[in-house]
Amino acid sequence: MTTQQAVGTSPSERARVLVQGAYDLHVHVAPDVPQRRIDDRTLAQRFAELGLAGFALKSHYTSTAERAQVVSADFPEVRVVGTLTLNRAVGGMNALAVEIAAREGAQIVWMPTVDSPAETAGRTEPKDGDKVPQWARLQHELRGLGLSVGAVHVTDSDGRLLPETRDVLRAIARHDLILATGHLDRDDTFAVVDGALEEGVAHIVVTHPEFPCQNFSLDDQRALAERGCLLERCLSTPLSGKTDWEHVFDGVRAVGIKRSLFSSDCGNPDYPPVEDGLALWADRLLGGGFDEDEVREMIVGQSRRLAGTA
Repeated sequence: MTTQQAVGTSPSERARVLVQGAYDLHVHVAPDVPQRRIDDRTLAQRFAELGLAGFALKSHYTSTAERAQVVSADFPEVRVVGTLTLNRAVGGMNALAVEIAAREGAQIVWMPTVDSPAETAGRTEPKDGDKVPQWARLQHELRGLGLSVGAVHVTDSDGRLLPETRDVLRAIARHDLILATGHLDRDDTFAVVDGALEEGVAHIVVTHPEFPCQNFSLDDQRALAERGCLLERCLSTPLSGKTDWEHVFDGVRAVGIKRSLFSSDCGNPDYPPVEDGLALWADRLLGGGFDEDEVREMIVGQSRRLAGTA
C-alpha cells in the first residue's frame, strides 16, 4: 500500500480556503535526478488555480535559482523560490556555491541532506531485505562509478565548526538568505545554529525536527526556538510513518505557534499531490485541536513572512 493510499483522503474545502495565500517552502519536483510526481511548471499552474502564493524548489544536487526565475516569469501569479543544498554535488561546504546561488536569486540554503554524516544509508552496504531509499541507491551507484560521495562535515572531531562552514554562514548572512539545517544531527545542528547567530544570520529554519536521523527532544526543540529558530514540520515525516502526528503536535505546543512553520516536503511518487500538502496539514492540525487562526498563522503567516511577502 502506498503512502497516499494509506491516507486515503483529499483535503477538505475548509482547509483549501484556510491555506490560500501560503507558500510551501519545501517541495521536490521535476526536473530532478530522482523520479518526481509533477514538474515545476505544472505545479505552478495548480498553485495558481488553488490560490497558493508559491513554493521553494528543493534539489539535493544543484541550485534551483535560475530555474525558479524562469517558472516565476511564466506564472507571474505564483512566486517560485530558488534554493541551494550543500551536498557533495555542489562542493559541500562551499561558500563560492552559496555566493553564486545568491547572485542568481536563491533565497534558501540547506545544510547537507543526503550527504549529511547522520544519513548513513547511502554509505553503508545494504543487507538483504533492507528498504533502500531512492537517494541512497543513487549514492551507491555513484560510488560504483568511482565518484566521491563521502559525507559533508560541518564540524571537526571536537564538535567545532569547520572554517569552511564559517565561510558559508558568512555568505548566507551577507546576502540575508534563509539558513535551513537539512539532515544534520542534533549536535551539528546546535553548532551550526549557534555559529549562524554569531555570524549574523537572521533567518534560521530547523528542518523536520522529527526526522529519524535528528529526532530532537522537546527540550531540544524549545532550546532551538529560544535561539530564534523556526521549527519546520514537514508533512512527509508523519505521512511516511517516520513519526506520529501527535508527536508533531506535541512539538508545536512545546515551542509555540510563533516558532512553528509547516511545509509538505512532497514530490515523491507515492506521496499525495504536492499542491494538496498544505491543506492536508491544515486538516490534520484542525483535527489535532488547533483553531483556524492558529493554523492559518503557522501555514500562511509564517511562510509569507519567511518568503518576504507578508
